[in-house]
Amino acid sequence: MTVSSVAIFHSVLGVRQGVTDLASLFESNGHRVVVVDQYEGRIFDDYETASGYVDEVGFPALMRVALDAVADLDDGFFVAGFSNGAGMAQHVALNRRTAGALLLSGAMPIQYLGAETWPQATPVQIHFTLGDPFHDDDGPEQFAQQVLASRASLEFYEYPGSGHLFTDPSLPGEYDARGAALVAARSLRFVDDSD
Repeated sequence: MTVSSVAIFHSVLGVRQGVTDLASLFESNGHRVVVVDQYEGRIFDDYETASGYVDEVGFPALMRVALDAVADLDDGFFVAGFSNGAGMAQHVALNRRTAGALLLSGAMPIQYLGAETWPQATPVQIHFTLGDPFHDDDGPEQFAQQVLASRASLEFYEYPGSGHLFTDPSLPGEYDARGAALVAARSLRFVDDSD
């Protein structure tokens, strides 16, 4: 196994336990991890307040922070993102040469990120619950078709339940232990096998 670098982008709620758990998983298996904190330490407990903060800061500013945060990483790193952090991971993958994109509870069609094609050399792994309340359109499916059209490798996993950030134990109303364990195993394999 080659040691890889992984940049992880948090959800609208900030760097919560689901993010740090994924970082610890990769680190404990020998990979280097950069947790990108676009909120400078702020953590939110509800989506409405968090969304208000995102609106205040603005997506263009957050996208700049995302790219700046990986400026010192050599090409060939992995990106991972939760919810709107998945969009940040996609943005970075469209602007840097990355080894793969791991998208949890989020994915958007690339035209919203100013792109026409997904890079063929960047495999993608996507995770959603079937009843995710924020998965109310076919955006992730559109993105999946764009990945396939580029001839990049795609894995798309759906899990029972309705939690959005279902891998985060600090959100008991959303957390699913079995789903989280599957995500952990599949995510680690994705990074290990894509070397």
